[in-house]
Amino acid sequence: MSAPIRVFLVDDHAMVRAGVRSELGDDVEVVGEAADVATAIAGVRAAAPDVVLLDVHLPGGNGQAVLEALRTELPQTRWLALSVSDAAEDVIAVIRAGARGYVTKTISGAELRDAVRRVAEDDVVFSPRLAGFVLDAFAAGGAAPPATGGPGGDPAVDPGLDLLSAREREVMQLLARGYTYREIGQRLFISVKTVESHASNVLRKLQLSNRNELTRWAATNRLL
Repeated sequence: MSAPIRVFLVDDHAMVRAGVRSELGDDVEVVGEAADVATAIAGVRAAAPDVVLLDVHLPGGNGQAVLEALRTELPQTRWLALSVSDAAEDVIAVIRAGARGYVTKTISGAELRDAVRRVAEDDVVFSPRLAGFVLDAFAAGGAAPPATGGPGGDPAVDPGLDLLSAREREVMQLLARGYTYREIGQRLFISVKTVESHASNVLRKLQLSNRNELTRWAATNRLL
């Protein structure tokens, strides 16, 4: 059996931390908790966890301050924002600071466990509605190279798109927007196994390694 993912919880509400701890289950080892910025910085530094579950708004500052204080010092630690806020400015600020994902507290226990696992594996995770905020900011900031214009000024699309079947294109877009395999299966009325197969084919055909690269590719090619 693989070692459990080591997680540090940062939230100013003790009942929220207790609830999250109970939802994470046996695959996760909670190695510490903190309720404010100063305690979080000291605790995360000492624990060096695999993943920090980080609330956005904290006494003494915000989650972004914790991340910025430790990001360079703990390069192997991954950060996942877990917040009641779904405001675009909160999402964008913490992602620009270096978080690998952002989910809201309406998430189910199973979805949270999946999000922690994916972030620990260096994937990116967003609640579906929030992915658009990040992609808009990503494009506005010029981080994605602009698509070159074809005849008539239309953006040129990566020729790899032609290798995808119609179903693979559907799966590709939903993956890039942050939907989980289960959510994609429900939307397209196919099994999770079939979604996994399509996702593997999409990455192979586009010569991409993970969902993060797929999201960037889709944004660059104006496919979201």
